[in-house]
Amino acid sequence: MDPKHFYRKMDALLARIGDAAHDTELLPTVLLELELSFGEELRFHRGRLYEEEDGVFVLRRRDAEDAFPTELSLEAAPVRRVLRHGSYLFDTESPGELGGEQVAAFVVTGSGRRWLFVYDLMPGWVHEEVLLCVNAVRAALNVKLASGDLRSDIEQAAQIQQSLLPTTPPSMDGFLFAGRSQPAERVGGDLYDFIRLSDEMIGVSIGDASGHGLPAALLVRDVVTGLRMGLEDQRKIVYTIKKLNDVIHRSTFSSRFISLFYGEVEQNGNLLYVNCGHPPPLLVKRDGTVQPLGATGTVIGPLRELALYRAYAYLAPGDTLVLYTDGLIERRNREEGLYEIERLRRFVVRHRELEAQALVEAILEDVYAFGHEGVWTDDVTVVVVQRRARA
Repeated sequence: MDPKHFYRKMDALLARIGDAAHDTELLPTVLLELELSFGEELRFHRGRLYEEEDGVFVLRRRDAEDAFPTELSLEAAPVRRVLRHGSYLFDTESPGELGGEQVAAFVVTGSGRRWLFVYDLMPGWVHEEVLLCVNAVRAALNVKLASGDLRSDIEQAAQIQQSLLPTTPPSMDGFLFAGRSQPAERVGGDLYDFIRLSDEMIGVSIGDASGHGLPAALLVRDVVTGLRMGLEDQRKIVYTIKKLNDVIHRSTFSSRFISLFYGEVEQNGNLLYVNCGHPPPLLVKRDGTVQPLGATGTVIGPLRELALYRAYAYLAPGDTLVLYTDGLIERRNREEGLYEIERLRRFVVRHRELEAQALVEAILEDVYAFGHEGVWTDDVTVVVVQRRARA
C-alpha cells in the first residue's frame, strides 16, 4: 500500500473519530468505517464488536451475517492475549474462540468499560500495515473515550458547583441582597453564598480559590460546605474559619489557597466580618463616601496556623456594600490597562441609587465592556448588600 495514500486515509479516519459525537453509535460506526476505509487494501473483513459485561465479552455488533460467538470468556487464552498486549494479530497461533483462521483484534477502554474489536484477515495481508492501522485507531479511540470521561467529570463538577450557588437571594426586612458569578471556564474558582442564621441575621460570603477549573472548583466546594455546616451550628466565625483552614491545609497541596470574606449582617445594620486576604469590599455610604473593609487575616490553606480577628462595620439606611473577586478589578483592556479598584469605586458611587440586582448587572456590564467584550480570562463575582433608605 502506498504510504502517502495510507497516511492520508488514516488522517481522515482519525479526524472523523476525533469529531464524532460521544454516543452509543461511536464504536459501531468506527467498526464499519475501519473496514470500509482499509479492509480491501489491508485485507481484513467481517468485523465484530464485543462489550465487556459481567465477566464476559458480549457480541454487540457485526458487519457480516456469519455466525460468530455471542460471548467470549475473559479467561480464554486468545482474549487474555489481546487484553495483555492491547492489540494482537493471530497469524501462526490459533485465534480460538475469536473465530476465523487468522484474526486481528484490539481492545479499547473508557468509563471503566472495555470493548473488543475483531476482524478476520484475508490472504495477502501484511503484518506491519495491519498492526499500524489497528494501533492508530485503538489509540485514537482511547483518547476519544478518555476525553469523554473528562468532559463528563467536568460537567458533573459544574453541576455540583451550580447547586452550591444561591438560587434566589435571601430576604430580610429593610435589606436587599444580590449576587452573580461569571466563571472563566466551565467550572470556576469563585464562590458566593448567603446563609440565613435567623430572621434578623444573614451570613454573606465571597471567595476566590487559586487557579481555575476543576481543582479550584473542588476547593470551592469544600469551603462552601464547611462554612454552611459550621455556621449553621451557631459556631463563632473565627473558630469556624480556623477549623476550615486546618482541614484545607491538611487535605490540599500547600500551594493551593483561597481568599474569603465572610460577614454577618444584622437587621439593625451591624456587620461583623472577617476578611481572609480577600480584596476589600466597598461600603458605599449614602453620601458617596467609601469605606474599604480590609483584611483581618491571611488567605486560607497554605499556613497551618491562621492569624485572624473580627472587625465591625455599620450599614446605615441607604448604604450599599459591594463585594467582588479580583477577576473583576484585574480585567484588562487592549491597552493592557486594568479595571482596578478605583474605577470600581467611582462606578459604584455614581450608580449607588440602583437597587441591588440592577447594580450587580451594571457592574458586570461595565467590566465586560472595559475588556472590549472579550472572553472572560478570570472568574468574576459580584455581591451587593443594600440597606434600604428610610422613606
